[in-house]
Amino acid sequence: MTEIEGVREPSIADAVIPLVTLVVLIASSLLLFGLAALDGPLQVALVLCAMVAALIALKNGHPWEEIQASGQRALSSITSAVFILLAVGALIGTWNLSGTIPTLVYYGIQVLSPTWYYAASALICGIVAMSIGSSWTTAGTIGVGLVGIAALLGVSPGITAGAVISGAYLGDKLSPLSETTVLTAQLVKVDLYHHIRRQAWTSVPAFGIAFVLMLMLGLVWGPAPTDAGDTGVELTALGDIYWITPLNLLPLVLLVFLSIRKTPASLALAAAALTAGVLGVFLQYDVARAFVNEPGLNPVLTGIQAVWQAMATGFSMESGLADVDALLSRGGMDSMLLTLWLIIGAVTFGTLLEEFGLVRRLIDPMIRLAKGTGRLFLVVFGTAFGLNVVAGDQYIALVLPAKVYRAEFAKRGLAPSNLSRLTADSGTVTSPLVPWNSCGAFMGAVLGVPTIVYLPFCFFNIASPLLSVIYGFTGFTIEKVDPASSEPVER
Repeated sequence: MTEIEGVREPSIADAVIPLVTLVVLIASSLLLFGLAALDGPLQVALVLCAMVAALIALKNGHPWEEIQASGQRALSSITSAVFILLAVGALIGTWNLSGTIPTLVYYGIQVLSPTWYYAASALICGIVAMSIGSSWTTAGTIGVGLVGIAALLGVSPGITAGAVISGAYLGDKLSPLSETTVLTAQLVKVDLYHHIRRQAWTSVPAFGIAFVLMLMLGLVWGPAPTDAGDTGVELTALGDIYWITPLNLLPLVLLVFLSIRKTPASLALAAAALTAGVLGVFLQYDVARAFVNEPGLNPVLTGIQAVWQAMATGFSMESGLADVDALLSRGGMDSMLLTLWLIIGAVTFGTLLEEFGLVRRLIDPMIRLAKGTGRLFLVVFGTAFGLNVVAGDQYIALVLPAKVYRAEFAKRGLAPSNLSRLTADSGTVTSPLVPWNSCGAFMGAVLGVPTIVYLPFCFFNIASPLLSVIYGFTGFTIEKVDPASSEPVER
């Protein structure tokens, strides 16, 4: 941003006021509305916070045109997220219409045991995410099916959502196909595969901790003996409603193929959604006809209307079984509108804080106070996680610390790979733990489990940044830079 005559540097009070406003308004919305705060009150709180940040920028001499341009840049930064969210909403609708999700649930119930269900969910999502490089796509497809199976098996959807997110972010961090992994390596100027190897030192032990805890929860906090395996009615209902066949899984195969071919996520998801809709009209015509519920309509128009409606407003079913209806009656682009509203408010607020120097005003004193390596690591973690909270977007939480702390790491003889691993552990992994963050809002929306419900069970997402900070204090796996050769030397 160019220097403008008459513009004043922000004071500490300028930087603190928006954060205090955020805390007060979010706490108030949660106290007054509980989980229903996500249905509008939280969004209003974030928009008001953005207005406070804008007023402070005006007070410091920035013209309104500059503030407006900053807001426009905030919205342009989430364009891809908007289309991904809309595509996922359409995909969930058509995958229920076509029988893709019901088929995953039908087979999954017969294969997965409630005792080790949570651990298996984490492992499955980890493998899928590592293959396709996307935590969002993994959660929005496989994750939706696993949470649906959980409800029918009598195990906790909240714990299952935590397992899904743990596995999805493990794969996202260690996949060379992941855009956040590639971005982090590029920002800090580290070779991509060296960055992934360094991340394994925190990611693999963190996932091991998560896997063991999930196994323990399955043994201790599984379904009651009378509920375990009591799914015959639901299986019969799914078999009666749909023609259960492996052909229903073709949209999933297409999505994996397109993801491996590095097709943009929104295009891959939209293609999988449309394919499922067309396939569903042929394989599940009776379901499509019942969904449209217009007996006089010809088959072609019935199919078009079924696909269009499933993509727009989601699929709905009235089978007479509450669990089955809750599983199937979901999706549609309109189901993502509250989430988009949340993301727009959060990212606009975060961008204003960043571009008008309010965040940096708080960071600079912390750098001066961080005398040792451990304290520096703790400050970087606090900055990245704090940005996930106040900025509402994982990309801001990745980009800003990478820019701000890169020179400080070099000055202290710390290899750039330390910073790349730390920012990924602190920025990417913690993003789904914040309800109004774009990642937290997305996960809550697609999995149907509020963020504050699944948060305690995201063991990987909690353990990974903690291990990174512990390594900073102990010196374990910390790479130093040899001033003579500029090559990292592991300690």
